[in-house]
Amino acid sequence: MNVILGVTFFILGSLAVYIFQKKRFKKMKEEDFVVEVVQKAFLREKFSDHNEHNLVRALLKSDSFIKDLSLTAKFKGMIVGYILFTKVKVGEETLLALAPLAVLPRFQKKGVGKSLVEKGHKVAKDLGYKGIVVLGHAEYYKKFGYEPASKWNIKFPLEIADENFMAIELYPGALENINGTVEYPVEFGIN
Repeated sequence: MNVILGVTFFILGSLAVYIFQKKRFKKMKEEDFVVEVVQKAFLREKFSDHNEHNLVRALLKSDSFIKDLSLTAKFKGMIVGYILFTKVKVGEETLLALAPLAVLPRFQKKGVGKSLVEKGHKVAKDLGYKGIVVLGHAEYYKKFGYEPASKWNIKFPLEIADENFMAIELYPGALENINGTVEYPVEFGIN
């Protein structure tokens, strides 16, 4: 009798959780799923302040946001990766900042990040941007052609290791006459 009662409560409880989750997911917007992916992707990252998801939420509402450069990767309809490029200023020139690139842990090392970066570069170039800056893992971003931004005399607003602040030209010579300190949108909290 106690076993039957326990199983009945378990089934009813599971059904209630399922219904609650289904209603919750119906109310969520794509922005909510993106923020959740970013949070989960950086959860165990040791070189993170674990605040990237809040940065994304703020940037999505900022003047620096570019809808065409907010890209998702999906698997069976579920968002598993995300990349965002926002406008930054270097002198009088508008460039882009890549931040963040996030892939759910179980989908990492499967080419999701690579496809997002490559797609983002193509869209940015098609939109007429000259270059992109990124603060991140030097070895990872080198694979896409990023080099230390100091090569073009482009500086990060704070003191950081040269190899971790990188840039890429979206076409040869695009960054030749651009130099100075990057002015990030206020949402980054670093200027």
